[in-house]
Amino acid sequence: MTQPATTPPTVERVDARHRYVIQVEGSIAGFTAYRDRDDRRVFFHTEIDDAYAGQGLASVLVREALDDVRRAGIRIVPVCPYVAKFLKKHEEYADITDPVTPEVLEWLDGQLKH
Repeated sequence: MTQPATTPPTVERVDARHRYVIQVEGSIAGFTAYRDRDDRRVFFHTEIDDAYAGQGLASVLVREALDDVRRAGIRIVPVCPYVAKFLKKHEEYADITDPVTPEVLEWLDGQLKH
């Protein structure tokens, strides 16, 4: 495990890769992946590198991503188990969260097969 960073981590949306990445002192420590469907950002996977585990980076990453979604005026669909768990603890995002439906899961499956 790496030592905690001396500078705060940064989160950046990388549209070309459909993800938000979190960097710690210039190194990518993790990401949360999404696909956009109309006015909804469907989050389906979040991952933090084992070298950065236990530093609370997933929470920072997801909070920044959800804040970006709010600023964009769109909604969240939490297919990713981590994002869903985060939303249960942070009800301040309930007003922009939509449920995961079979239709969304089928659509996402088709998106990810391309």
